[in-house]
Amino acid sequence: MNQFTERKFNITKLIGISEKNVEEHLKLYSGYVKNANTVLEKIAEYRKDSESHAYALGELQRRFAFEFDGMRNHEYYFSSLEGGPSALATDSSLYKKIESEWDSFDAFLEMFKAIALTRGVGWAWLYYDKTTDRLLTQWTDEQHLGHLIGCAPILGIDVWEHAYVADYQPSGKKQYVEDYIANINWQVIEENYLKAS
Repeated sequence: MNQFTERKFNITKLIGISEKNVEEHLKLYSGYVKNANTVLEKIAEYRKDSESHAYALGELQRRFAFEFDGMRNHEYYFSSLEGGPSALATDSSLYKKIESEWDSFDAFLEMFKAIALTRGVGWAWLYYDKTTDRLLTQWTDEQHLGHLIGCAPILGIDVWEHAYVADYQPSGKKQYVEDYIANINWQVIEENYLKAS
């Protein structure tokens, strides 16, 4: 059976987010890759007698969504921090698209930050919907509840407490979101948009 492979990321020193926190967070990502592979192996095993294992298969499929999305979400998150912070060029396709959707880049950032501050554990996302040629923002609970079907993720911020509590304490979520935005390599996000569109 084909296995998912753990990606390696080139993350330089970040503003506010410690190397120790990144190291621990990457271990969590590694666990999602491992668990996604383990769940698929178990599904393949139980599939041989799917009638007898119907309940277990259903629960494993639910679990697979959590592990798989945990893996992929973190790949978007960590890749956005690779290579150090880089501004989004005002003449770039993504910048222009953001302006056409939200009137200004700053207005988009304020909205995105507000979504990231949603109470609970989850993710804030910027997606591209090819069907309507629009950018959309969304909150997903946990890893997997609320993803927009058919939309390509462009940018995602992890706002589970594990992403920030070691550096910011539970009350520091707002500062973590500000620091994450300051650390984004927008060239990576622009590439995500160009691939999606």
